[in-house]
Amino acid sequence: MEIIWHGQSCFTVKGRNATVVTDPYGDIGLRLPKLKGSIVTISHDHIDHNNVAGVEGDPKVFDWPGEFESGGVLMSAVEAPHYGEGADDEAKKRGKTLMFHFEVDGIKICHVGDLGQKLTDEMIEKLGDVDILMVPVGGNFTIDHKVAHSVIEQIEPRVVIPMHYKIDGLTVDIGELEPFLKEVGMHEPAEDKLVFKNRGALPTDAMKTVVLNRQG
Repeated sequence: MEIIWHGQSCFTVKGRNATVVTDPYGDIGLRLPKLKGSIVTISHDHIDHNNVAGVEGDPKVFDWPGEFESGGVLMSAVEAPHYGEGADDEAKKRGKTLMFHFEVDGIKICHVGDLGQKLTDEMIEKLGDVDILMVPVGGNFTIDHKVAHSVIEQIEPRVVIPMHYKIDGLTVDIGELEPFLKEVGMHEPAEDKLVFKNRGALPTDAMKTVVLNRQG
């Protein structure tokens, strides 16, 4: 299994039998590369998460809560608030986001979309076991670095990949990555992609935080 990050919340997860693309974006200052997948997940209907037309290959699109299966990939989508605790009415108009949990090559992945606050016990139960967690850290439209750290502690994955933070060219007003790295104490070099041959290759002694360089 191979994971590539394209900026914002967009990843390509390549397995032996299926390729999942998450949250392809539209015009946000970044140029979406040519993407091809058999499955596309959309966490919510916003320009930086919903560009289904940007993915080639006539993929199966999932953008509603529930449980699904496509191409041998088991998937569930759990609704969560797309605003922080104590948010005003204007913020609450942003409604819900979807958190996707799916399994590729035996590895359980969770992409929490534009999550706005810590998880409830019910959400944690619905998500189940998570090996790799993709979590936003840039704040403003979603959780910030401190809440992201709390969510990581709630889920207890084996690998964490931060997403949805400010990078060169991005016009969305969100925070940078560095506060999150300080929060979790991560100082390892960034990688171009993340590769695991199977679930047994995942770290077992301690959780690993992996920063991916944008591939565009």
